Amino acid sequence: MSDLICDNLCMTFTNPQTGGAVEALKDVSFTLKEGELLSVLGPSGCGKTTLLNMVAGFINPTGGSVALGDRTIEGPGVERGMVFQQGALFEWLPVTKNVDFGLRMKKMDEDEAEALVLKWLDIVGLQGFGDTPTYQLSGGMQQRVALARCLVNDPDVILMDEPLGALDALTREKMQSLILELWKETGKTIMIITHSVEEALLLGERLFVMAPRPGRIHKEYKLPFAELGLSESLREIKKLPDFNTVREEILTMIWDMEEEIMGGA
Repeated sequence: MSDLICDNLCMTFTNPQTGGAVEALKDVSFTLKEGELLSVLGPSGCGKTTLLNMVAGFINPTGGSVALGDRTIEGPGVERGMVFQQGALFEWLPVTKNVDFGLRMKKMDEDEAEALVLKWLDIVGLQGFGDTPTYQLSGGMQQRVALARCLVNDPDVILMDEPLGALDALTREKMQSLILELWKETGKTIMIITHSVEEALLLGERLFVMAPRPGRIHKEYKLPFAELGLSESLREIKKLPDFNTVREEILTMIWDMEEEIMGGA
């Protein structure tokens, strides 16, 4: 495992209608240490998904660089695992065939792969569902499959793009607790994008609030709530005065950004 280093990242797109340049990100720099849990939050158009896609290697920056340790990221790699909002699963296949997809691509020994798949299905709470067609599972269970598929490949960094956004409130809370448990048990570095202020507070020991036009880190918070969530109810944490103070501060910050965007539109 290595530190994730983003150095003066910039991303400029060409507007297909006007032909002009659009700055999606400008001079974004940070280092994410091994085992850190980072949540990224901000109004629509602030570049948070663009940033995640650069770290994943799906797009290359027009300026600056992303590196994992001493290796510059120039494309997707097995050391980075991705969990998408909708899971991006092969819904017609059984659960085990979704989870072992990466292992089959690496041509891992079948017995070894089967043992790993069963281990991770057990960890994410899907014991006994290995032969179930994935389309028969609930949304929350499908996201557990997506997590197991990511983790079975043992990536150094786990990247999550709105992984819980489509879930109901109760399932979302259970999955938030599971992510915290996996973070603590595996020691993985995790970067999660979310639109929910509460979720960003609960799942980020570090939290970036991003500002748009061009996208940049507006403010960073270092928070105790993710660590607290390992031993206390998330519902009780959300009642804490400190939690609500930071929540209201960030909501006001994002509201003001949205007002500025609308005013300038």
